[in-house]
Amino acid sequence: MKRRRNVLKAAKGFRFGRSTKEAQAKEALRHAGAYAFKHRKMKKRTNRGLWQTKIGAVAKAEGTSFSKLMGAMKKKNYALDRKVLAYLAEHKPETMARVMKTVA
Repeated sequence: MKRRRNVLKAAKGFRFGRSTKEAQAKEALRHAGAYAFKHRKMKKRTNRGLWQTKIGAVAKAEGTSFSKLMGAMKKKNYALDRKVLAYLAEHKPETMARVMKTVA
């Protein structure tokens, strides 16, 4: 009874029999867990693409490309990752411009 209660509690809010019938709830939870795992990975992939787009837009405005900027940063051993660079590009453009000047 305790296991059934926990399964149904975890399936709360699901539609139709998936929230009231134990077998359907277990099946739904298995799928939900698989989708949650998959989409956590996809979220990272999507965010990385978004960061690259933001950095690339600023780089293009400064007259260079994303790949040339990242290559130059790698040569100079800059430890700023894409997430930080995207934040700078969006919220602190003057700082991003200084970073690009020191890299170039």
